[in-house]
Amino acid sequence: MSDAGKRAAGRAAAELVEPGMRLGFGTGSTVEHFLVALAERGIDVAGVPTSEATARRCAELGLATLRPDEVDGLDLAVDGADELTRDLALTKGGGGALLREKVVAAMAARFVVIATPGKVVERLGDTFPMPVEVVPFAAAPVRRALEAEGFLVDGRNHGGRDVETDNGNVLLDARMPGGIEDPAAVEARVEMLPGVVASGLFTDLAHEALLGDDDGTVTELRVG
Repeated sequence: MSDAGKRAAGRAAAELVEPGMRLGFGTGSTVEHFLVALAERGIDVAGVPTSEATARRCAELGLATLRPDEVDGLDLAVDGADELTRDLALTKGGGGALLREKVVAAMAARFVVIATPGKVVERLGDTFPMPVEVVPFAAAPVRRALEAEGFLVDGRNHGGRDVETDNGNVLLDARMPGGIEDPAAVEARVEMLPGVVASGLFTDLAHEALLGDDDGTVTELRVG
């Protein structure tokens, strides 16, 4: 993936921010460019970070952070995506922050996705799996339920140990051969499974996407 494209998308999103806004700070390599560009602007803003890693980066850059209980809502949330469709259904959670990312996106009056054109797909869940955050006690039954739906499921681990989210949960990565036909329906079903705290499917949340290309140009995708 082009770093120039990520930088272009991140800087375009930073230009949407106005003084006094309350923001959602996403997680990931594209968001890094947004945070740097926002810090360079030096305006009075504060935001809710979606991961401990983002909170640490905000501290390094001098960006003020908030807890979700300190605000009634957010003016703008900016985050990346692992995949997205042209109608702005998303797969998120490659970095393991999907639960907090979904909470922050839902708090925002405007949710802008920043990515590169290569992230746009016809169907989610085939080339990049759907992450599912699960309480550890429920990992095995949730895995069986996903496999019964036709998913190919792997537990996410590193060095032979389960990857633990900032919330103390584990992650399952569920791939659907041929892609997910109806992301909204699958999101609803998966999140009803006992023990699931969030799926990496984000439907009816994003308002627009900014896609940064290698040459620095940015293309907008909007709902409708």
